[in-house]
Amino acid sequence: MTTPEVIRVLIADDNRPFRRGVRLRLENAEGIVVVGEAATGRDAVRGALAEKADIVLMDLEMPGMSGIEATRALVRETEGATKVVVLTSHGEHNLVLRALAEGASGYLLKTHDSSQMIDALRAAHQGEALVSTRVAAPVLQELAQYSASDDDQRRLRSLSPAETRVVDLLSRGVTTNEAIATQLKVSVNTVRSHIQSALKKIDAADRTQLALWGARYRHLLGTRPKGRT
Repeated sequence: MTTPEVIRVLIADDNRPFRRGVRLRLENAEGIVVVGEAATGRDAVRGALAEKADIVLMDLEMPGMSGIEATRALVRETEGATKVVVLTSHGEHNLVLRALAEGASGYLLKTHDSSQMIDALRAAHQGEALVSTRVAAPVLQELAQYSASDDDQRRLRSLSPAETRVVDLLSRGVTTNEAIATQLKVSVNTVRSHIQSALKKIDAADRTQLALWGARYRHLLGTRPKGRT
């Protein structure tokens, strides 16, 4: 019998009582182990590297190195092996976009999404992303205003119709393989295959980046052929 995989989490927030409350919640969650805490972005990077954390639950506003800077450093240092889920009080569009662009694998608001924290950690560990509904729709609308560069037009043309439909759903906030499979009436393995193929064609690092790319050019995804292949 195989032992369930444990998710190693580091909590980064300069509010000690808040960290304590988050730690208590996570320690009562099955399959999650808190390997450390940090009050600054720099300590978050150091601690995550030292403890080989799978995920850092990251506040954005911390002294010294900000959460966004720490996210960039962690993603670069670990080549994406350590995921970052942002948990912050700030939902401004520019912050959400910057955090996701730097490689964050989730974005939650402290005041609205505390009940989704554990789901977001598990989603990130599986290579998926959970973004607060309070910020997702406005951010996607803003991304949809971008025009495609020549390179992105070429990438768009390289997608098969089936891959295009998967990217379109990702860009609309349908993030789990199971949910995408249900909507497209295909198997989960087929969805995984389409996502892996699209990641290579778009040259995206992970599903979050692929969803952001799709959201940026979603108005063009709808012009692609609707065949089955």
